[in-house]
Amino acid sequence: MASADLSKELDCPICLEIYTDPVMLRCGHNYCRVCIDQVLESQEGSAGYSCPECREKYKERPALHRNFALRNIAERFQSPQPVQEENGVCCTYCVDSPVPAVMSCLLCDASMCDKHLRAHSKAPEHVLCAPTTSPESRKCSIHKEILKYYCTEDAACVCVSCYVIGGHVGHKMMSLYEASEEKKKKLRKDLQTLMAETEEAEKRVQSLEERRRRAQADDVAERFTSLFRDLRRRLEELEKRVLGDITRQAQSYDDIIRQLEIKKEELSRKMRHIEKLCNLTDPLTVLQESDTGDLCDTEDRHDKQLHDGGDLDVAIISHTLHTAISDIMFGVTGGICIQPADLLLDVNTANNWLQISDDRKTASWSQWLKRPKTRERFQRYPQVLSSRGFSSGRHYWEVDVGGSERWIVGMCYPGIARRGEQSVIGDNVKSWCLCRDLGNQCSVRHDRKAIQLPDGIPSDRVRIYLDYEAGEISFYALCDPIRHLHTFTATFTAPLYAALCVGIGYHIKISGVSQGV
Repeated sequence: MASADLSKELDCPICLEIYTDPVMLRCGHNYCRVCIDQVLESQEGSAGYSCPECREKYKERPALHRNFALRNIAERFQSPQPVQEENGVCCTYCVDSPVPAVMSCLLCDASMCDKHLRAHSKAPEHVLCAPTTSPESRKCSIHKEILKYYCTEDAACVCVSCYVIGGHVGHKMMSLYEASEEKKKKLRKDLQTLMAETEEAEKRVQSLEERRRRAQADDVAERFTSLFRDLRRRLEELEKRVLGDITRQAQSYDDIIRQLEIKKEELSRKMRHIEKLCNLTDPLTVLQESDTGDLCDTEDRHDKQLHDGGDLDVAIISHTLHTAISDIMFGVTGGICIQPADLLLDVNTANNWLQISDDRKTASWSQWLKRPKTRERFQRYPQVLSSRGFSSGRHYWEVDVGGSERWIVGMCYPGIARRGEQSVIGDNVKSWCLCRDLGNQCSVRHDRKAIQLPDGIPSDRVRIYLDYEAGEISFYALCDPIRHLHTFTATFTAPLYAALCVGIGYHIKISGVSQGV
């Protein structure tokens, strides 16, 4: 009856089957992950979300927390229960009919039921254990004695003879119970670590699922489909415009040719009249011909218009084409992909060895500056933070290291230490960085753990990219082509600020920052 009652408690209220990967809502009710996901999906687009059992309301989709204890109970309940008869361990002394054994004696090499166990010797040398068909597995393979100790040096279970006269003389020994508890303690620590990693992975999954839902809600595909429709429309209009310019230029040549034909006819008429005058023998007639001085003059009222302009004016057409394409690309960049944003250095955080430019874009090594000592200012190292942080979205910013041999660029939480060894960017859990030391030794660092970049950084310009929801900070060298250097992954818990550290005698300049829409 108890088993049946427990089975009912392990049934999911939705599918009425034993829990599979159980998760818990904030109200305390448990469900299979697949079951509750389907219910929440069906509630999207309504007034809100609610628990299927208690009907507690949630304005936003509730987070699902794994119930490890319930999962372990369900898995153990579903695993086949050991049956003594199936194990074949029967009482050695019940020869008339097989009776399941409840204990085995390693000294006697016998298994006993309840009845014979009560009559068995209680002497210490009679070691009892769970019913087993292979008691030799609990004895020393050399001396055939019961295993009683654990050799920490050889990591082996040994008997008394191994301890006294065998190959383990002088080794550090522990009782089996002590060694077992020690190993259990280590296993529990490993379990805690694995549980923490599982929780971390679960948070990442939930974050990515939320991003996926948000992407679906924003209808990104439709936005880009609309973008491509607009691009096709603009390109078709541009094509008509350019071809129209070419056609109009070609038509202008037809007009010029017609006007030149008219001029040729006028010239031919004048030539014929002059030839006629030249053939006359009467001088009086020749001299009295009216407007004879104009006969040799050709009309030039259309000369400028009739001047041969050469080939089509390709320069004008190319200018029209390039200008229009630039306008289209500006519309794409400004309307759908990225928007420019400003990133300035915070003078209140700048170490006194750093001079911040008037536009707050450049940090340079300088003589000691007597700025006021504040909690925000870095006291020991030449470091500075940006004046704004990012707590969501996708962003990137770029720096020009100006040929500096030593520098650090990265991102950090505002709670980073401002004094002492722990304040170095990359040497604590609150910062991630890319750095270069003397000799072009390049690495990425977080929490004092460094990963060397054997090929160095083939550029004086570096890009730092942040995807807050995905938990990623990436570094790129702005060479041709752009080279990806490294990506850190984490679950961010606070706003992230740009961070710089400048080597002696050098400077670093922020050259650009952009953020996703």
